Amino acid sequence: MRSNIFDRLSFLSLFLVIVLLPPFSLPFTKIPVETSKGLLLVLGLALTIVFWAIARFFDGKIILPKSWLLVSGLGIAVVFLLSALMSGNSEVSLFGTMFDIGSFWFIFAGFILMLMSSLVFRTPTQAKLVLLGIILSSFIVLVFQSAHLFLPDVLSLGILSGKTGNLLGSWNALGLFAGFSALMFLLQIEFFPVSKVGKILLQLFILLSILVATTINFPLVWILLGISALIIFVYKAFISFSMRDEDGQKDKSFPAVSFIVVMISLLFFVSGQFIGNIIPNYLKISNTEVGPSFLDTMSATKNVLLKDPVFGLGPNRFEEAWSMYKPTYMNKTQFWDVAFNSGFGLLFTLTATTGGLGIAAWLIFLILFLVNGVKSVFSSVKSGTNWEMMAFFVLSLYLFISMLFYSTGAVTFLLALAFTGVFIGLSASIEGKEISISFLNDHRKSFFSIMALIILMIFSVAATFKFAERLASVAYFGRALSAATVPDAEISIGRALSLYTNDLYLRTYSQIYLVKLDSLVKKGSALGEEEKADLQTSFDRAVRSAELAVAYNPSNYLNYKLLGVVYQTAGILGAKDAYPKAVAAYENASKLNPLNPGLKIAIASALNADGKTKEAITYAEAALHLAPTNQDIANYLKSLQNGTPALETPATENETDE
Repeated sequence: MRSNIFDRLSFLSLFLVIVLLPPFSLPFTKIPVETSKGLLLVLGLALTIVFWAIARFFDGKIILPKSWLLVSGLGIAVVFLLSALMSGNSEVSLFGTMFDIGSFWFIFAGFILMLMSSLVFRTPTQAKLVLLGIILSSFIVLVFQSAHLFLPDVLSLGILSGKTGNLLGSWNALGLFAGFSALMFLLQIEFFPVSKVGKILLQLFILLSILVATTINFPLVWILLGISALIIFVYKAFISFSMRDEDGQKDKSFPAVSFIVVMISLLFFVSGQFIGNIIPNYLKISNTEVGPSFLDTMSATKNVLLKDPVFGLGPNRFEEAWSMYKPTYMNKTQFWDVAFNSGFGLLFTLTATTGGLGIAAWLIFLILFLVNGVKSVFSSVKSGTNWEMMAFFVLSLYLFISMLFYSTGAVTFLLALAFTGVFIGLSASIEGKEISISFLNDHRKSFFSIMALIILMIFSVAATFKFAERLASVAYFGRALSAATVPDAEISIGRALSLYTNDLYLRTYSQIYLVKLDSLVKKGSALGEEEKADLQTSFDRAVRSAELAVAYNPSNYLNYKLLGVVYQTAGILGAKDAYPKAVAAYENASKLNPLNPGLKIAIASALNADGKTKEAITYAEAALHLAPTNQDIANYLKSLQNGTPALETPATENETDE
């Protein structure tokens, strides 16, 4: 009886995690949408594990799915851990700035979500409840985002910026979610018993999904939705014309909804921008997301493998790989100084920096997923039952394919793993492929099993507290960025650093003191004794925090770049040997981002300020060689050669990276 109560609580906790993932956010907290979803994931998983473990105390039995797919998923987490530990910069790879999607802890939490989904959702009734919950959740998101297009300021929640701000992260991620929702509604209509009123509602939901997808007009959505709807249409048409009803007559009902979805997807895909831009233009929305191409991502991956073929650079370090190995043609575009933190697709990004082991682990997982899924789908088709299992596989497949071609973000990744977990739990339960472990009747098994469950609960609770502490730092960091005065920014960033130290916070801390330093310098001779002491303190803190950022992550060129800016500022103030230190810092940054002409110009600027014009010209020429079409660099070089350098260096890059 008690185990049933805690099993239900475990079900409820995990159900809420999955269902609330799309709409969940923390309004008016300065915490980004995707970061806030980490709180739901960690807290929900902790409660699920604790309730599930307590239930196991009472019934003395653990039932595990017998699935190589599940083992391969946990194998990915192990590979990410090994790669992170061997990276030489484990802090970045293990957790990142804030539970980054490429970090080990995020990947680990995702596969724990998959594991718990396979343990908790084992019956068609439970799976159907999850499906209905996601349907309702998706409808809420689509309605909210539709209203947000017309009332962006009223419905900003203090965290969404402009019309394209949304609960899924990026604008195209919302489009893929709209396609996912349309597919889910379509599967419900075609394969599940639904009342006439229910079918009408689901058809309206599909219409809403298509309208949202039309507003975003991301071609990948139309491809995935169109192909999925076509397969559903062909299958439904086949069984409609081949099966007979109770009177022995053929059931010739036409799957009209699937056909209409196919035609609409085809129309928008073929018409391209002609029809697709009608609604975006009317709403004055532009979709300008830019990222590395497939070939550029593969080129960076190849170079990472050449450097470390087994473990790679380490998880969550694609930005560093891109800075080191980006193609030269990028300097001819306006994105030459952008350090992309994701590649062509999320799955390609995750494998780009984890070496051969990471690539092999993901390939094994995806192959097993396809093999097991296809077998189960054919089994469902043959028996005409288990539509829940088929639906979760198809929806997971849609999400995984989305992640192959686009960096979808956290929600898509977590939903894909959660749905895969439900699919594993259903298939293992229905096919009788489960392992039952009873431990209360054996003293040795009982001791070790109970000890393991207790350790599991303690670990879950401790991880939740640690995550909550770091999450609180994000709120203070947001306040620091939006602070109206320097003292307010000082207080906020100090509190953020006291909760969690990372190079992003340290760079921000240094930049705040640079701003304060600048304001004090502008006063000139009007400075009092107290302000002069404050000037020295501000300079010391700016230098120290920049040096700590470098020490935290010596592989990030932004840290060395900021250190160079601090020393160059010190040189302007007359500090001894400041310019050589600035040059050394810029050179280290340039080694980590060798094709960045802005760093060459920064070196030239520091050298010129130190009176070394010849060396400055050499670096300015190197910058122009990297970016021959940049007129600002050309003018700066000319001014150096003429002996009349500009007062400021060319505006080749942003000094603030936040």
